[in-house]
This record gives sequence, C-alpha cells and structure tokens, in this order.
Amino acid sequence: MLNIHLEMAQALLPQALTLDALRRWSVSMLVWLHLLMAGCAGLPTGSVQRLPSQALLNAASVLAQVVRDSTTASNSAVSSDESGVRLLAEGDAALDARLALIQRAELTLDVQYYQIASDAVGLRFFSELRQAAARGVRVRLLIDDLHTAGQDPLFAVLAQQPGIELRLFNPLPARGDSTVVRLVRSMHQFSRINRRMHNKLFLADGVVAVVGGRNIADAYFAQSAQANFIDLDVLVTGAVVAELAGVFDAYWNSESAWPVLSLVTPQAGTASSLDALLAAAAPALPVAVLDRLGHSTVAAQLASGRLGLTFARVQVAADDPAKALGQADLSRSTRAVVSAAMAQSRDELMIVSPYFIPGVDGMALLQGLRSQHTRLTVLTNSLGATDEPLVHARYARYRRAMLTMGVKLHELGAALLPNHSLLGGLHRSAGRLHAKVAVIDGQRLVVGSMNMDARSARHNTEISLLIDSPALAAEVTRLYQSEVLAGAYQLRLAANATGIEWRSQVVGREVLHAAEPDAGLARTLRLMLLGALVSEDLL
Repeated sequence: MLNIHLEMAQALLPQALTLDALRRWSVSMLVWLHLLMAGCAGLPTGSVQRLPSQALLNAASVLAQVVRDSTTASNSAVSSDESGVRLLAEGDAALDARLALIQRAELTLDVQYYQIASDAVGLRFFSELRQAAARGVRVRLLIDDLHTAGQDPLFAVLAQQPGIELRLFNPLPARGDSTVVRLVRSMHQFSRINRRMHNKLFLADGVVAVVGGRNIADAYFAQSAQANFIDLDVLVTGAVVAELAGVFDAYWNSESAWPVLSLVTPQAGTASSLDALLAAAAPALPVAVLDRLGHSTVAAQLASGRLGLTFARVQVAADDPAKALGQADLSRSTRAVVSAAMAQSRDELMIVSPYFIPGVDGMALLQGLRSQHTRLTVLTNSLGATDEPLVHARYARYRRAMLTMGVKLHELGAALLPNHSLLGGLHRSAGRLHAKVAVIDGQRLVVGSMNMDARSARHNTEISLLIDSPALAAEVTRLYQSEVLAGAYQLRLAANATGIEWRSQVVGREVLHAAEPDAGLARTLRLMLLGALVSEDLL
C-alpha cells in the first residue's frame, strides 16, 4: 500500500506519545528542515534514450510446448478465446511457481512490480533472473521507484549484465538510502511522484503469466518471521497472455519508464559486490507437495509436462500508463471496469480488499446493490492486522452506514488466524490481508493489484483479471470462508444502535468486543494527528 503523505507523516510523528519520544521527534524535525533547506533534487536533463522493444510471442520453447500439451490434455474442448487459469493461494507455492518459470524460461522474461525488496526472497528473485540472462534469456525488468532506496548499487550492476535491461517507473528526483529523505527532497514534484505503478505482472517465454496482489518480498511469500500477507495470484496461459504482454509493452515503452543507467552511474556497484549481495538470497525452500486446493506444485507440473488448468474466458482490466502522468481516461480505468462488473451482481458479491475506503462512489455502488437485494460481504483488515492504520481509520467512518444497509463486514484479526491458514510457510507469524479479490454471483472472479480506495481509483496504475469461471469462483469462496473468515471478526450493530460490536470465535466459544480490538489511547491519538495531515483522496 502506498501513500506518500502517510509515509512521511508516519516517519515524522513519534510512535508513542511520551516525553522522550517527543524530544526525539523535535530533533527529527530539525533534520527534515535542514534537508529541505539543502535544496531539491532533479531528474537528469536532456534526452533519455529509451530503445523500444516488444514482447516475444508464439516462439518455440519447452514452456510453450507444456502449455500446448496442457491445453490438449484438458477434459473439455477449449475455444480460441479461452485461457488456462491456475490459482496460487499460498505464499510458498506462489514463490515456487515464479522461480520454476524463471528457471525453465528459454527466451524471455518480462517482469513488472511495484516492489522487489532486497531481502532474502527479493535477492533470490534477482539472482534467478541474473542466471536466466546468463543462459541467454532476454530479461526486461520494470520496477516502480518508490521503494528502491538503497538499491542503486544492485541495480547498476544488474543493468550491466548482458541480457538484462532494467527500468524504473516514474522515478523520484532524489536518489539515496532513505525513502523518507528521498520523498522530502522530491516534494517539489509531488503531483507527479504521488502517482505510482502498483501493477504486478510476470511473463515467461510469452506463454505463461502471473497476475495478482503479491510484490516480491519475504512477507508476501510466507517467509517473514514477523508478519506475512494473505494474498492471491493467478497463473494464466492461452488467449489472455498476448494481451498481458501488450500491457507490459505499453508500460515498458512509456516515457515514465527510465533506463536505470540514466539515473544511476555505472560506478555505483561492482560485479563482486553483486555476488556478495546475492549470496544472501533465500535458499531453496521446501514447499508442500499439495496446496490447500489439492494441487501439486507448478514446478512439479512443469517437470511432468502438464499444467493443471481450468479453462475460462478472461478479461484484462489495466490502466493506461499515462495515468501516472495524470492524462488517462478514468472512465476506462481498472477501477471503472471492475466496478461495472460488480454493479451487474444480482445475487451475491464478496469483496476482499486490505485497504477498503468506499468513498461516495463506493457507497453508491453498495447501496444500489442492496436496493436490489444483492447479498454483500466485505473482508478487510482489522486495526490490529493492518499495516496502514490511517487507512483503517478512514474506512471505519463508513462502517456504521454499511452495517445499517445490510453489508456483512468482516475484519481479519492477526491473533485469530488458525494454524492451517493460507499463510503457509511460517504460518505462526502474524497474519495480514493483502489479497485484492471479488467474487460476483458465484460466477466471476476478480484478482489483481487494485484496492477499493481512492488511490487505486485515481492515482496508482493497476491491473486486474476478470475470470468467468464458476469453478474457480467456488474455490476462492470456499478458501476464504473456511480459512480466512475463521480468523476474522464479524461486525454488527450493537443492541443500543449507537455502537458496533466485534464477534469472534476463540477455542469454540463466542467472544464479543464492545470496543475496537487492539486500539489504545496512544494509537488513537496518533491516528488523529496523522488524519489531520492526509486527505481521504490520497489514501
């Protein structure tokens, strides 16, 4: 989740309102004032050479043959406009799938992410891409620039490796090792840098793609010892892949995609430093033989020559990269397409969004659906589970109205998750929701990067897939009802109609909370202070 105002405010305000914290905060403020007085940074002037390139499609490779054989081996006739789909629900299995595809790629890898961290998983990912390039695979790597602080030496060396081309999307004017310092020194271009590329798209050999909510970092693949995200990706083949490749090309060739060596000098790193850094990459990790849905791993299926796929018509909803320049037609945005699909619901709509701020438009959508008796279920994070408490505070302003109109609200509680949850891997760590999913009338499934908030609607670029498959919609519904809702609070209006109650099941007994779980006075006051700095339109 990105919010530039929030990133800065959280860094500048004390975490706890104690006298010692306030003293430290005063010193911090002097530092930021010094930085502001030191002057603003700027992007390189003059022309930037961006050699255009396009995706490689329909080429001969082992992956292409596996896709053809998997399609032929399906038990039903597959039409030319259908795509193969495989759900990736658990973090460790989702990481295994990406690594397996990188390792088997022979021709090309097109990789687009909001964040690729320099933690164990991120370094493993970079290392595998580097090895693929060494085998002769063309690697095009596009990363949003917000969370790249401290990665310039790594990027400089990667970009000099034969076969790898690396571009940063909508770069901040300031480089450096601190995100907050970079933001402070870039605030003179706030209207531009406030717009980020939130897309997550991975393509291998032009025949297999992965789309969903996961960034590349430990917490998205159940490898963090502190907190991990519940998320969802889909692996797709067939008709939709060419369209996804076109989406990647549009971003890659846009004026917002800057070759990294136009921003970072080659002297910023050496091959030996890269070798040392990548030595910290995560080793091969054990993955369950079968996932929660009973499917064997993607690596095992690729080795067997057959992918287990469900075939369905898939629609791509992707923002124009010009949205990052404030020039896109929002009536054709990802949010517009997904909202239109939701508005067609006549029976039941389930929305899963970690950052859920309906706003005026969202409330109108929900009210319209309720007026025709559509059953509505919303799952988001509780205050204790969220990594963006200010977003939760804004969402909380809409809870009473939603409950009054009959929306079933559930909030994931980090401490309530059962051990058999979708976290997989290090599942005993704290759990947070990060999946962006909707199930429409048990017939259509929406999976992608888009949150239900103003930031996704107006500022960030996003991508989602709309999948017409009752079978896959049922699988996701079953997963979230049995695995996630079991670890969530169910909200309801209190008997006096003035408050809200949180209901949970703990060891088979019902527990009621008359006040917000995991909220304290210090946290409440801090949220009030932060709330004064950030408008809802930017959340």
